[in-house]
Amino acid sequence: MIQHVGAGVAGAALAHTLGKDGRRVHVIERDLTEPDRIVGELLQPGGYLKLVELGLDDCVEEIDAQPVVGYALFKDEKITKTPYPLGNFQANVAGRSFHNGRFIQRMREKAASLSNVRMEEGTVTSLFQENGIVKGVHYKTKDGQEHKSCAPLTIVCDGGFSNLRRSLCNPKVDIPSCFVGMALENLSNCFSIFHFSFFFKLQRYCIHL
Repeated sequence: MIQHVGAGVAGAALAHTLGKDGRRVHVIERDLTEPDRIVGELLQPGGYLKLVELGLDDCVEEIDAQPVVGYALFKDEKITKTPYPLGNFQANVAGRSFHNGRFIQRMREKAASLSNVRMEEGTVTSLFQENGIVKGVHYKTKDGQEHKSCAPLTIVCDGGFSNLRRSLCNPKVDIPSCFVGMALENLSNCFSIFHFSFFFKLQRYCIHL
């Protein structure tokens, strides 16, 4: 069995891939409800091709994902379009813009559909080690019960702000930029299949509109 911590994009994709390979996988995720935050809303064409390779391309279906063929850049009242070089690919190959939470839920469902992949909601509190070797995890379920799960291999995919990573190394997390979310209404159709990038002179703020 493989012990797996985290069921975000990387975690769910890896759990599905390992499960398809015939391995038993136990996934512990802190919160299995649909995430509600702005992050990772644009999947580049290369990412879509990787989904196809992993057999996960249907995870961008039925989530109101919009095809994206390039960028629309806005700066100093000037506008330009930079399309992706997709001429050598099939028509369905493009970027995808979507609600990240819906995408993650589809990937979790896909992984959990495999009989040898078990998804469990719980909070991993620490890694279980013997003689400096990770043997599994200690975790607490939603109802407060504490458990220990042992496995020959433990994989941690619990995000950039992982607490577990600190027990293995000294990660330095740098936040060099901010993310701005905007809801645009009555947009001209000429930009409907382009991803927007606006360039502002701002301080280090995170603005959600």
